[in-house]
Amino acid sequence: MSRQQDEQGVVLTAYTSNTEAVLRAKEDQTDFLGASRKTGQYNVQRSKGPVAAPGSGPGKAPYQRCSSQDSLDEQVMVDYFKELEIIQRSGDAETQEDEQLKVADEGEQEEAWLMEAGLATLFDESASGGEDSIALLSTLTRTQAAAVERRVETLKQTLRKRNKPYTVPDVREIFKPSPDSQSKQDEAESTDRSGSSKLEVGGIGNGAGPDADADTDINLEVSFSEQALIYKEGLKVSQPQSESDDRLPDFRVSQDKTGQTKVGDLSAEDMKKVRRLVLIEMSALFDTCGIEVKAHKALKVKVRESGLFGVPLSTLLDQDQRRIPGTKVPLILQNLISHIEEQGLDTEGVLRIPGAATRVKAVCQELEHKFYEGMFPWESLKQHDAASLLKLFIRELPYPLLTVEYFNAFVSVLKLPTKKQQLQALNLLVLLLPEPNRDTLKALMEFFQRVIHRKDRNKMTLNNVAVVMAPNIFMCKGFRSKISEQQEFAMATGTANIVRLLIRYQNLLWTIPKFILNQVRKHNTENQRKMNRDRAVKKLLKKMAYDRERASDKQEKNNEAEGGFIRVQAPQFLMVSMAVQLTEDLKASDVLARFLSQERVLSVRREDLCLYEMGGNIKERCLDEETYIKALLELNPSAEWVIKSIQH
Repeated sequence: MSRQQDEQGVVLTAYTSNTEAVLRAKEDQTDFLGASRKTGQYNVQRSKGPVAAPGSGPGKAPYQRCSSQDSLDEQVMVDYFKELEIIQRSGDAETQEDEQLKVADEGEQEEAWLMEAGLATLFDESASGGEDSIALLSTLTRTQAAAVERRVETLKQTLRKRNKPYTVPDVREIFKPSPDSQSKQDEAESTDRSGSSKLEVGGIGNGAGPDADADTDINLEVSFSEQALIYKEGLKVSQPQSESDDRLPDFRVSQDKTGQTKVGDLSAEDMKKVRRLVLIEMSALFDTCGIEVKAHKALKVKVRESGLFGVPLSTLLDQDQRRIPGTKVPLILQNLISHIEEQGLDTEGVLRIPGAATRVKAVCQELEHKFYEGMFPWESLKQHDAASLLKLFIRELPYPLLTVEYFNAFVSVLKLPTKKQQLQALNLLVLLLPEPNRDTLKALMEFFQRVIHRKDRNKMTLNNVAVVMAPNIFMCKGFRSKISEQQEFAMATGTANIVRLLIRYQNLLWTIPKFILNQVRKHNTENQRKMNRDRAVKKLLKKMAYDRERASDKQEKNNEAEGGFIRVQAPQFLMVSMAVQLTEDLKASDVLARFLSQERVLSVRREDLCLYEMGGNIKERCLDEETYIKALLELNPSAEWVIKSIQH
């Protein structure tokens, strides 16, 4: 490893790689470690012209930038180790002993998993939410149920070894169907079989079968773990081709008439159910593929209670929301991204070439004192210094952006056998992230994509961005000092590939799969049924009167629907209701257009409006404008339709 200092103080490094070591690392990498319109949105000014890269004088082009978007070759991986050396030399890689990541003990991990999945009653009878747990269990697929059973059994065995009293029920009793649910189970099995048939016809591998287009279709209607089980059992038309070449297919999600659901489109109550189901599904997917993922314990670290760098995301957002209500992405990150884009994304090596370490440190301290007062001189901040500050912000977070709990799961994604399954796993993991982490990650991925769009000028391809950002995202505190040299090589290509997938498929990763949403609908229906059935006798007469009133309203709505009309409300705009003719081709966009065509006292922009599905088997859902209303009405016949303004 050698380094040299340029005239402006920018540290340049040259890395002489060992070919055999890199190739060996690629073989070992899989063994390493045992939004919607309302999410992360902000406006930035676009660059108006090219800006010369600092220190890019004649004769200073020691590396040829890789133009390939399909594979990570040895040449482009040089950037990873250059970035790693910069991080290590900057001094912010030092950690204390109590910050080291530790894997949860056996039994302890299963107990935490069941609690997070909302199934604490399966090991603690005194825990609350028993009825809700039963409703959740009634929605699970066979692979999801197997994932729950596995963890209950492991916990039971662990407690028995410790000679501790336990109340864990027999797993056979947990999923034993009641007589009145037998028909539902038969129906579910029939659905599974029909889903399996669809998969057999369309194929789920990445090979070139009879229907090559289907190989790149992402099926969101059938559980990912069920698809993986069918793949594992060999129920596919064609054998997948080897994916060791790291090529990235053009995956796409087929159009669903009931509309796609993005993160931020659902109510907080339904998102809580989504997260529980996604956790179970993610575990079921890894279980089905025979991959064991050990979760880390939460870090116990001393954190700053104010400031910009080295502050938890939740603390940062609390600070920012006191100044700008509704902020979802830290203001300092938004400003750094905006500044880089205003100065021009045409700057060569915009994320690759580091700023001068001493200058970056000084600017960091100045930002801490002047940012919130609005006194920081942004016009004097150099482009590469801003990029270095952005990377410093990410890696200085006291808790990893991808979280301690799911860090190993993200790293283990590449152990899944196909690119499609890797993408499905990332989709689930993104949905599991806490909202501040998810929104921040989304803002970063969108920014990286805009950088890549100017690759002809800035020489930052998908691969270049991925290898430069991977060590900043994955070399989190509590992990850096424990990594061996061989693990470092393995982590280089592995984490760079994960970042590639996050950037390349970001439009798919913030989508809630339809099968998860259908399980939420079923969960809500089961909860409502139990609540009605268990209501106290003293409220029975009131309930009956209420039900008669609701039945009358429902019959009226059904009559309207049968007559070819739906009623759309817009109380926010002082409109009682609007009758809209129901046709096969009526979309949410058509309803909004009809609303805007009427004379209104209040003026509102089209992009600030959304048609919501409310009630019935969902709490609240902002509809994709391509949603076909009649198809959705068949899925949720008791729904009400409300137009509301979206709060950015």
